[in-house]
Amino acid sequence: MLMALIALIGVFVSLYLTLYKLGYIGTLACGTGGCETVQLSKWGDFLGVPVAGWGVVYYVVVLALAIAGVQERFAGSRGLTTALVIVTAGGLLFTAWLTYLELFVIHAICRWCMGSATMTVLLFALALWDWTSGEWRVASGE
Repeated sequence: MLMALIALIGVFVSLYLTLYKLGYIGTLACGTGGCETVQLSKWGDFLGVPVAGWGVVYYVVVLALAIAGVQERFAGSRGLTTALVIVTAGGLLFTAWLTYLELFVIHAICRWCMGSATMTVLLFALALWDWTSGEWRVASGE
């Protein structure tokens, strides 16, 4: 259940940033001004969709996989665990690219993005740990 909880928090963070990017929220609670700089940069969109919107999709997929993992019929499913590793590895690579852009191209740090990056690293680590352990213990909470 830990993965599901982290993914749910990620959904809310990404949704918050997406709503800002789409103009539904006036200012971001950031404190540094870096959040707006990052969100409004040319790197704030990917394939015509706000990057945070991609985050919403990513976290919803991870949440769905984690919730599926607690279902009795999927408990111990190696395929589901492998899917979680693949999805979270993709999220980790994308997050690494975005963090690089923040640090070396945009020259601004978004606290919300760093929180999301931390959650992505944790999700990958938990998925990898679960995959290498050979059991579905992380998502089921056992």
